[in-house]
Amino acid sequence: MPTAETTHEDTKPRQSMLVRMVTALPNWGLRVLLWFLHRIIYRVKVIGKENIPQQGGALLVSNHMSFVDVVLISAAANRPIRFLMFRDVYNIPFIKPFALLMRAIPIPTEMRPRDIIRSFREASDAIRAGELVCVFAEGHITRTGSMLPFRKGMERIIRGLDAPIIPVNLHGVWGSIFSYERERFLWKMPRRMPYRVTVSFGAWLPSTASAAEVRRSVQTLQAAAFEADRVDSLTLDRALVRTARRYPLRFCMGDARFPNVSFASMLIKLIFVTRRMRPHWKDQEMVGVLMPPSAGGALVNFAAVLLGKVPVNLNYTASTETLASCAQQCGLQTVVTSKLFLEKLAAMNKIDVPGRSIYLEDVLAGPKSTEKLLALLIAVFLPYKLLKKAVGARQRTTNDLATIIFSSGSTGEPKGVMLTHHNVLSNIRQMTQVFSFASDDKLMGVLPFFHAFGFTVTLWLTATYGVGVVFHPSPLDAQIIGELTKKYRVTFMITTPTFLQAYTRRVPKEDFASLRCVLVGAEKLSERVARAFENQFGVRPLEGYGCTECAPVVAVNIFDYRAPGIVQRGARQGTIGHPLPGMSVRIVDPDTGQPLPPDTPGMLLVRGPNVMQGYLGSQEKTREVLQDGWYTTGDIAAVADDGFLTITDRLSRFSKIGGEMVPHVRVEEKLHELAETAEQVFVVSAAPDEKRGERLVVLHTLSSEQLSPVLVKLASADLPPLWKPRKDQFFRVDALPFLGTGKLDLRALKTQANSLPRSVSA
Repeated sequence: MPTAETTHEDTKPRQSMLVRMVTALPNWGLRVLLWFLHRIIYRVKVIGKENIPQQGGALLVSNHMSFVDVVLISAAANRPIRFLMFRDVYNIPFIKPFALLMRAIPIPTEMRPRDIIRSFREASDAIRAGELVCVFAEGHITRTGSMLPFRKGMERIIRGLDAPIIPVNLHGVWGSIFSYERERFLWKMPRRMPYRVTVSFGAWLPSTASAAEVRRSVQTLQAAAFEADRVDSLTLDRALVRTARRYPLRFCMGDARFPNVSFASMLIKLIFVTRRMRPHWKDQEMVGVLMPPSAGGALVNFAAVLLGKVPVNLNYTASTETLASCAQQCGLQTVVTSKLFLEKLAAMNKIDVPGRSIYLEDVLAGPKSTEKLLALLIAVFLPYKLLKKAVGARQRTTNDLATIIFSSGSTGEPKGVMLTHHNVLSNIRQMTQVFSFASDDKLMGVLPFFHAFGFTVTLWLTATYGVGVVFHPSPLDAQIIGELTKKYRVTFMITTPTFLQAYTRRVPKEDFASLRCVLVGAEKLSERVARAFENQFGVRPLEGYGCTECAPVVAVNIFDYRAPGIVQRGARQGTIGHPLPGMSVRIVDPDTGQPLPPDTPGMLLVRGPNVMQGYLGSQEKTREVLQDGWYTTGDIAAVADDGFLTITDRLSRFSKIGGEMVPHVRVEEKLHELAETAEQVFVVSAAPDEKRGERLVVLHTLSSEQLSPVLVKLASADLPPLWKPRKDQFFRVDALPFLGTGKLDLRALKTQANSLPRSVSA
């Protein structure tokens, strides 16, 4: 077996017939392989090729997505590259001939320090001699679809050398037959052929750059590659039609009225609904939708997008004034709703619909046989472009608006977030890269479509990726949701910590037996809530993070991958996980804007293809949060060397007391810990204080008997003195202020806190 020092000539007598044949015709062998991969399986686009030095040594550091990464990087470069390669991969029969030709540097799989140092020394000598060397710093091909932490071996290779580090990113390889998507190599049907692959070479970094710094540079390249990888003709409706025709018999959606709708049936119904809605939406750019999560609400949204309209899903839990403001900002003339739904809203005194109401029941009443037949023929036989013409639709591009989603208004007046088809499709692609959905997966769709998570994931991800979804109008109906989960064997649930608490209390454990993933967002997931749910159902909730302005998912915890000899961490308790593929993050000082070192809390800035176009009709507000493509989230976060993100708090959820920043969430967590409860019964806010600027105010739903022991424990709790609310600052309320999305209503909380007396008797 050749060692790191063995030369090509030394191994030639021991080579197999295949090795000797390829060695005799090196250019021919490599060209055939490169031609096959480049023309049949992949379409390779190269960015930053000028960053490869024309002469002299350098260390290329790349992410590792598949078994053909070596070939893709070699095809993109204009100079020979020597790759570091684990010996067990090096010795694979169909890889070894090409590894020998490319003079790859084998690394012992057993991780013996002396042999590893010898391999690193050979790599260093090659760079010193003016050669290019490439290392996959993650150590293994990713099994999770997410970029793994970079190992420090690359620092040992380049240490002391007068040569640059060149970050390299491979984009678009995940999902191809040579990647480990769905934990399978080769044995899977590719979703498309050929795969569009982007190989990006970044600007030079000094030889003193750390592994974490190089990883951040690769992450930046990844974001740029996602942004550049757009097809102008790819829109949400085009992806929807393509998916429906690819999986015609697969379960698409279900609800109380339409319990089992296949993708073929959905497309036929969509054509019918679209043709019926067209005259009602004539000459309107944006159209209002006031419907709960349901098959009908989904079809109305699909029809609007298919016609080239911009659906605006209105928040039916908001006030009449807020609804009127949203309608006015968008210039809505009509709002599609349902008589049955309005009757339910009337019971809650919410019946003022802005603009002219269009009742879906009336529009779809009295279907004719000819209409049904025509919808069937269009759905089955017409290509996409002719289908668009048949329904009288406008052609759209991926850069056009897909929707306006109004922010929840938890900290101020709602703003219209403009999301393009590219924004939403990119976020779907990012999510499906780290969550490999199977053909029998089903998602519980309880989040409203006016919520960015509900719009992107439960509405469009399921429809464009071929995943079934079960709709129910209210996330508060815990028992019904449990029954639906059991009936349909739902595997994925996306919810908020507030709703999670209700399910833990009210749903029998056997109803959630089919769940394999519970993803939680919108609010911080406390350990007490996560533990209570896991103890009840045996599934650990995974915390994610997002914001409407990012369409909305930014970062998420995912499943760990474990196999003999390989452990790849996808989740870490107390964090929001890694940024999604294509997302680049910065942590900066909130006052100066200067970057902060790892593990230092600061303002979180994000950049990626899913970041919004801007706020509707407000360039000034857009400029406040969006600069050079970086979106200022308003959240305080810290990033570890291995890339895991931790949200400390929202900047608006800090109090400045005596010159010190006090985080409200940390105080809330301690109070719940002292109360020994999994339910949220405390909320911390702030009110003005003449002496110290602000004082902490606590709203709670406990009785005096329940509160007293908490106050006793608080006196000796391990919190800084400034973090401990005074006893006379605890105020009992009937209910804590929450929005319809399950998020804490910070605006109402602040108003309520400021209206309270300065003190009460504990």
